[in-house]
Amino acid sequence: MNGTLAARTDGISRVITELTDESNKKKKPVVVILVVSISIVSGMLIFGVVIWCLIWKKKTRERGLHLNFDLVTIAAATNNFSYARKIGEGGFGPVYKGVLETGQEIAVKRLSKSSGQGIEEFKNEVILIAKLQHRNLVRLLGCCIQGEERMLIYEYMPNKSLDYFIFGQTRSTLLPWHKRFDIIMGIARGLLYLHQDSRLRIIHRDLKTSNILLDKEMNPKISDFGIARIFGGDQSEARTKRVVGTYGYMSPEYAIDGKFSVKSDVFSFGTLVLEIINGKKNRGFNHADHDHNLLGHAWLLWKEGKALELVDAVMEDSYVVSQVMKCIQVGLLCVQKYPEDRPIMSSVVVMLSNESVTMPQPKQPGFFTERGSTDTDLLSRNEKGRTESPVTITVLEDESLAGIYSSLSELHSGLARLESRVRGSISLDVSGK
Repeated sequence: MNGTLAARTDGISRVITELTDESNKKKKPVVVILVVSISIVSGMLIFGVVIWCLIWKKKTRERGLHLNFDLVTIAAATNNFSYARKIGEGGFGPVYKGVLETGQEIAVKRLSKSSGQGIEEFKNEVILIAKLQHRNLVRLLGCCIQGEERMLIYEYMPNKSLDYFIFGQTRSTLLPWHKRFDIIMGIARGLLYLHQDSRLRIIHRDLKTSNILLDKEMNPKISDFGIARIFGGDQSEARTKRVVGTYGYMSPEYAIDGKFSVKSDVFSFGTLVLEIINGKKNRGFNHADHDHNLLGHAWLLWKEGKALELVDAVMEDSYVVSQVMKCIQVGLLCVQKYPEDRPIMSSVVVMLSNESVTMPQPKQPGFFTERGSTDTDLLSRNEKGRTESPVTITVLEDESLAGIYSSLSELHSGLARLESRVRGSISLDVSGK
């Protein structure tokens, strides 16, 4: 009996052992598969993370700043900031052409110690332009901050700036109408991006021909964001006591009251358009029949049905009449006196790119007043005295001319009132005696 029980027990043990062995044999491939799968997935994840990091680093380099530009590198690139490498100068300081060891050409803006602009403008430009990417905006490659040195490093624009061509009697022939129209469209798209399509809403505040750089294909790129401002949320307008910018491009509400918005940039754009068509500057414009500026001259011609007389003579009959008329009308719409009458840039782009769109008739432009001979002579002397730079940095102005005139007018009124009171007092004294 005991023998039989022992035999059964041994049999059961062998069966259990065999089943366990078979189970272990079946589990081993499963474990191996799981280990291999986990290893593959882990490897793929690690590989993916590495690739993502490389892509992120590349995009950071493209969109952000190379803060590793040291003074030695920039000094070597510019031949120790030699005069021969100097390509311009403005409120920020001198601008140099440089060539890195890799052969890449760069433009270096070096903050001058006597600059009217300072660290705030420097920081402003670095922060703003590093976050902006558009084919019609100049690309910031990096900056150099070492000791007292403050420099911005940009992509180099071989064709300098728009004013170099537009206002040069011989060089203006190098810009036929089709190229001028492409430049107008490029500036419009770049400004639309700043106002609406970028992550930030940017008001440039100093849009002018010298701040439009041209690449080797003559494509326009908006530059100089030193005094630009960011609008957040639903903000549509701001006001400042410190009016900065360039005379001839500032809108009336900005020059007089310090109010700026997308519409003040639109006014500057309209001025640009009319200058590109005419080949002369708004500020200091002279005409034998009147003392209006270029905007006033364009308005008079428009009202008289002679708008095509505004066209630069060097273009002769090479332009497309319908395109020129449309650009003149858009330019006049943009420089209207009241900001609420001016179109936004999205409407401007539609009007410029669409042949069939119906456009409203423009109203009187801002600053439509004839200047006296003294004002005209003063403006002419100022224009002759200014140094034209291929690359221009923002010129800061603490007060606009309109603000000065307003202050003088108030001072004159105050003196008149004071004189009246003094005379009244004298009369009373005499009567008392």
